[in-house]
Amino acid sequence: MTSRNNAAIDGWLVIDKPAGITSARAVALVKRSSGAAKAGHAGTLDPLATGILPLALGEATKTVRFAAAGTKRYRFRVRWGIATDTDDREGSIIGESPLCPDPAAIAAALPSFTGSILQRPPAFSAIKIAGERAYALARAGRAVELAARPVEISQLTLISAVGSDEAEFETIVGEGTYIRALARDLAEALGTLGHVTELRRLAVGRFTEDRAISLDSAVALGHKLAVSEHLLPIETALDDIPALAVSAEEAGRLRHGQWVMPQAACREADGTVVGARCERLLVAVARIERGGLQPLRVINR
Repeated sequence: MTSRNNAAIDGWLVIDKPAGITSARAVALVKRSSGAAKAGHAGTLDPLATGILPLALGEATKTVRFAAAGTKRYRFRVRWGIATDTDDREGSIIGESPLCPDPAAIAAALPSFTGSILQRPPAFSAIKIAGERAYALARAGRAVELAARPVEISQLTLISAVGSDEAEFETIVGEGTYIRALARDLAEALGTLGHVTELRRLAVGRFTEDRAISLDSAVALGHKLAVSEHLLPIETALDDIPALAVSAEEAGRLRHGQWVMPQAACREADGTVVGARCERLLVAVARIERGGLQPLRVINR
């Protein structure tokens, strides 16, 4: 595969990740099969989890942090009465309770978990403590104390009670929210213990199930991915970011990292992040400074 062909694979691919595989492994498989020069993903899914994993290929990797910052929708199932060290079914049991809350009690507790709340991440998480991943410390048997931090949960709905000891939910959350921690804390508020037994991500921002392709199908496409209908434009990740048109001359200066005062009127306030576009193609992600554009990430194609 030549570098020219590699460079042509620039865009987003929405994978429906299967259970039992890490997000990093999914990225590696698609990168190798497609020949993409670079690859990344917008939002890690645990091996237990299935669902939407947006993969950025080539120059699209420069927009990952903007996609990852979008809201995420999940469906998940909680098993009441048992706590695990990982807060999901793959962990070791560390506590048991005979109490299983009824649907009325569950529904009454949900409003306390919507809006801006403080959440303590699970000990088994990728957060770094003194340069080491929390999960690595936890696996080594070391005590892991993570501080609670603010997260945003805009919606939390009880879908159904499954028997007497499980319940299924849907939620829409902001960046940095852990569903395992949400299940743990909800169980605690209900006077019992709990852990996640099933978890599926339904959407990441504008990346939804109707755009998804299975991991096996994506790998099977190989180098044909570059001309596949499944490869979405780089701009897809920036649908929620204001777009600002620039001329070809201004685009050239942005590509060289230079501040530009665009001819087109700029109505955004200083500090706003925008997508600078020339003939509808993204040239750079830029921040408004002194009424002009300061490039943050330059798209080369």
